[in-house]
Amino acid sequence: MDRSSTQGQTDPAERPARVVTLTAGDFTLTVNPVDGSEIEPTHRPGGEPARIPTKRAPAARASRAAAARPPVPPGAPAGPRPLFGREEERERLVRLLGRGRSVRLTGPCGSGRTALLDAVADACADLAPDGVVRLSAHGHQQPGELLHALYDTVYEASADRPERAELLARVRGIGAVVLLDDLDMGGPALDELLRATPECAYLLAATPDTRAPSEDSHLEEVFLGGLSHADCLALLEAGIGRTLIEAETAWAADLRFASEGLPLRFVQAAALLRRRDELNRSDSEDEHEEPGVFDERPREAAFVPLPTLAEGAAPAELLASRVSESARAALRIACALGGELPHHAHLPALVGDTHADTAVGELLACGLLSPVGTRYRLAAGVARQLEEAGYGDTAAEEARTAARHYAWWTGHTSVTPERVAAEADAVLAALAGADVVAAVLLARTAAPAFAASLHWEAWERVLRSGAEAARKAGEVAEQAYFHHELGVLALCEGRLDRARAELETSIGLRGALADKRGTVAGRRALALVTDRETAGVEVSPPLRLAPPVAGAAGAAGSAFGGPSGPGAVGAVGSAGPVGAAGVVRASGSSRSSGAQGAPVSAVSGVTPLSTVVLPVAADPAAAEAVTTVVPALAPAGSVSASTLAEVFEDAFPIAPEPEPVLPASGPKHESSRKKVLLAVAGALTVVALGTVVALAMSASDEAAPPAQGPGFSTAPTTGPAQSSPSDPGTSGNDPSPDPGASSSAPAAAVSEEPGATPSARKSPSRKPSATPRSSAPVDPPVTPSASQSSGSPSPSSSESPSGSPTTSPPASVTP
Repeated sequence: MDRSSTQGQTDPAERPARVVTLTAGDFTLTVNPVDGSEIEPTHRPGGEPARIPTKRAPAARASRAAAARPPVPPGAPAGPRPLFGREEERERLVRLLGRGRSVRLTGPCGSGRTALLDAVADACADLAPDGVVRLSAHGHQQPGELLHALYDTVYEASADRPERAELLARVRGIGAVVLLDDLDMGGPALDELLRATPECAYLLAATPDTRAPSEDSHLEEVFLGGLSHADCLALLEAGIGRTLIEAETAWAADLRFASEGLPLRFVQAAALLRRRDELNRSDSEDEHEEPGVFDERPREAAFVPLPTLAEGAAPAELLASRVSESARAALRIACALGGELPHHAHLPALVGDTHADTAVGELLACGLLSPVGTRYRLAAGVARQLEEAGYGDTAAEEARTAARHYAWWTGHTSVTPERVAAEADAVLAALAGADVVAAVLLARTAAPAFAASLHWEAWERVLRSGAEAARKAGEVAEQAYFHHELGVLALCEGRLDRARAELETSIGLRGALADKRGTVAGRRALALVTDRETAGVEVSPPLRLAPPVAGAAGAAGSAFGGPSGPGAVGAVGSAGPVGAAGVVRASGSSRSSGAQGAPVSAVSGVTPLSTVVLPVAADPAAAEAVTTVVPALAPAGSVSASTLAEVFEDAFPIAPEPEPVLPASGPKHESSRKKVLLAVAGALTVVALGTVVALAMSASDEAAPPAQGPGFSTAPTTGPAQSSPSDPGTSGNDPSPDPGASSSAPAAAVSEEPGATPSARKSPSRKPSATPRSSAPVDPPVTPSASQSSGSPSPSSSESPSGSPTTSPPASVTP
């Protein structure tokens, strides 16, 4: 058979790619999973304007609303849960929405906000011309995607994604009651959403920790608290299908006090009591009959008591222990995916059980799951309780298994992009927990599906995750693909700077790989970026950042000693250029900043410092910022004493120490020079103070001579003190007189010359004579002669030959 006869007979499941063509503003986008998306201007014959889409009919809106609800799990259908204790809130919300007012419904997790929204939706079906629109804001922090979701719900535009100006013009004419669950935004973002749709009445369900709206939003606030005691008992009885006994009523009262009456806790408590009834066989009709051979019930059933209050407040572990093995495996997968539970059609492949799809209904009846948009998630607090019980120990393995499964599923041609978009949160969670190889494969297959389904927020997230995983895995070709797609996405959204950066990166990588087709596609997209920049097309507004305060940089520079002239621009939030590389130099070392104009906060090799970033000049030639380094501590040796004790300790040390040597050259910085000069001035002050103290001590010595010399043991004189000022005294270093010498000979006296000034670094003790110690017996005391000065006693003969002075009790002076 020739090749031409086999063309067109390939199995659709084996086709390598699916190509989808979309309209994104003024561009025609062709999503090509092989070589990358191709973008080109939309050519309309004769320059005719774009076709205005029409609104959906009521029947089409009803079918779309049914498709937007969570899927019904297989198994026995469970009836809708009754709504207890919310009649007053429901009537108030319907009344406010009927008047065209927007309301913010605030309540803690598990308070029944979603159930109340369902009841309000049924009552408001005919209030607005465009009906009721149910949206989920879970994970959305920007209003752009919510506006696109609202536009796609009301208008028939499956392959059209308008640009920002066109989108705002079309949603302005929508008149509907919009029920927005799981709101995760507030402030200016919420104000933008409300201003873009003035003809819509919003019912916004949020938790108390969500950012509050601004004062100009004019939203009505309705708080949803817990249920009353009677409503809690009614909800519990409706869940178990019988009347409560006295012990169960008391247990329910304690549980209401512990849980503040949250309806979710009583739904879970009803599941605990139902399982307890099954174990105790209290609800079986043949309780007194003997069980058969094939009966699963034990012959001797043990009585199961009521759960404790702690188990009722945190029942996830106890409920999980009483469900099937497939349901527990599904809980492990949900813990690994950050609380996201895959569609029940994926559970047989993920768990390995053909009947694992029934686990969703089982977990939903237990209150372990909550509906979020078109899917199910673990209920509030369940993920934390299960992780503490050990369900998150195999999270890494479960995430890798889910990533490989989704990589196969999203790349299969039989799976429509809409089905992939409905599973976006689980796919992104699996991508975050997968290894680099599985992450690259999953991102490569899921990105075209998200682009084709117009779920561009998920498209951008998966592209960024895929680019990072490809970089870590060393897959240059895949990395080039992801950067090309990011550039095309930025071009479609009007972010021209981002588009140019991403496309140039992709062209460089593909040029290194000699990929001609990919390089040509990238250059075509880059040419469109250049054309729009040349034409001066208005780009999309940037992120909402607070504008820099005028004069803030100058005030900061003046406070830290920097210039604050009119020609200086602050380094942080400045409008002037920072340089090609954005480098801030400090003390000879440079370090690139993370963002344009961000100052470097640390310099290597310098210990505690106070850095001051000088403002960047507006002149590009002097665009490098200079960081002035000011030491927070003075240099070593120049720190002045802070107490009087330290001053005297430096002036009169106990042991001799060398004089401090001042540095030959001064410090480089002017601030350090000032500190050194201050330290030298302090030292000079200390020396002057020591000199004054020494002179005072010398004057006191001249006025009243001491009775004994310093550092020598003396004995008091017995005779009157007679001294002749004309007799010179002997030096203290002279040897002792001979024992045979006349008593009239002048004795060895130790005295200082009058007017001598002691040194500031001199020890108060004198060095004694080096005369060896005498072994002769001590003579009786001898009275000094009249010619001997009473203030100059001779040294004792018991002095150590080593020269160290000793202090002995009073003794007689040896001759």
